[in-house]
Amino acid sequence: MPKTGEPLAFRQRRARLFRNGRNQAIRIPREFELPGEEVIVSWEDGRLTIEPVRKRGNLLDVLKKLEPLDEDFPDVDENLPPPDAVKL
Repeated sequence: MPKTGEPLAFRQRRARLFRNGRNQAIRIPREFELPGEEVIVSWEDGRLTIEPVRKRGNLLDVLKKLEPLDEDFPDVDENLPPPDAVKL
């Protein structure tokens, strides 16, 4: 990965393009190696951008890290009319 704090001009380098079957591929220099196994590729204003896909924890992992709440939740059913009977 590029060293942080370096000006952008010093973080540029030529890379070789080649064919991999019907796809065009690029040899990424070692100092620009990306983590993971997938990237997001986007094209805007003649500029190709390659970003690593950041793994996110799943919802259960996030919920496990939360502290329990010590608050009482409001009664959201208070002052509502009774529900209609639905025949299925």
